[in-house]
Amino acid sequence: MSEVLKVPPVLLIEELAAYLRENLSDVIKPPPWAFIVKTGPGKERPPTRKDWWYVRSAAILRKLYLYGPVGVGSLRTAFGSRQRPGVRGREHFRKAGGAIIRKILQQLEQAGLVEKSGNRGRVLTPKGKSLLDRIAHKTFRELQKNMPELRKYA
Repeated sequence: MSEVLKVPPVLLIEELAAYLRENLSDVIKPPPWAFIVKTGPGKERPPTRKDWWYVRSAAILRKLYLYGPVGVGSLRTAFGSRQRPGVRGREHFRKAGGAIIRKILQQLEQAGLVEKSGNRGRVLTPKGKSLLDRIAHKTFRELQKNMPELRKYA
């Protein structure tokens, strides 16, 4: 079983985002408009985290690892949210914005972590899979040191 599945997603994404920020910041970097744009129509404000671009990139990498060939449309659905219309009625689901996801995927392609898979979307390259496996392994080992009850999963 892959250790990517054993590690809690929040911890894996934080570690992966830190790696992307420190080692691949020359290729993966937020565009100038990233700090004023909302991530979708269901959101009222832009993200408050300064490093949200790297966190979203890490989350997209994890989704690609788990779900195989994935396109922009399915990632828009995965990162979507509910839009609250105020006093007018019920909430409705809205997909996330596609430009952010598309730009991140293009940057990940330039970094050599993702490649196009014909008409089916994008998949991780062997370099991308090994990166996720390495970071998941490191994170899982740190978790085992802090939580001895996880030794049975090793």
